[in-house]
Amino acid sequence: MKTRTSLSILVIDVGGTNIKVLATGHKRPCKIASGLTMTPKEMVNAVKNVVRDWKYDCVSIGYPGLVIGGCPIHDPFNLGRGWVGFDFKKSFGRPVKLINDAAMQALGSYSQGRMLFLGLGTGLGSAMVADGVLEPMELANLPYKNGKTYEDYLGRRGLEKKGKKRWRQDVYEIANKLKTALEADYVVLGGGNAKKLKKLPAGLRRGDNNNASIGGFRLWNITTESKL
Repeated sequence: MKTRTSLSILVIDVGGTNIKVLATGHKRPCKIASGLTMTPKEMVNAVKNVVRDWKYDCVSIGYPGLVIGGCPIHDPFNLGRGWVGFDFKKSFGRPVKLINDAAMQALGSYSQGRMLFLGLGTGLGSAMVADGVLEPMELANLPYKNGKTYEDYLGRRGLEKKGKKRWRQDVYEIANKLKTALEADYVVLGGGNAKKLKKLPAGLRRGDNNNASIGGFRLWNITTESKL
């Protein structure tokens, strides 16, 4: 199948504190305050107000939760209710692709080969891109050790409980274990807490939250049968 390259794309990165919005032809994302009570309808209205003078053909949405088949499976923990079953295509009046926010950032962070992405934030996001094919993952709640999950160690709870020094050690150790287990060529460490890491060991790379926008653009420039 041919890749599409001429679309004007609106990218929405949904977060519990802010929503970042960027479109083809614009250089800097706009930020919209979100929060525990924001519903999908309120999000759409706020975005449409900000981009009322922008032209776009389609929409990419990075969603902070489990997504299967382009549909949210549960409401986000840090936003309001009503996200499951919401008709984003009808609300925007454009074709919409919705994927997990970590998967969208992974797509934007990818360069080549087999890449594992770990998003270090309130929780733990994860995805792989293998030879140009995106595969969202849910590693966060898998058991790790001492009755705790990977998210318990690498998410905000682990950072607050153990402090930065020990948390960094856990990040490096777990990232390398997962790299070996999943046969990844390299691991990109993204998310808001990646900035708290210091010099990274070989095989680990620091990501950038702005890569989520790149991923949103790439989402419409590939098909399920094409590579990046």
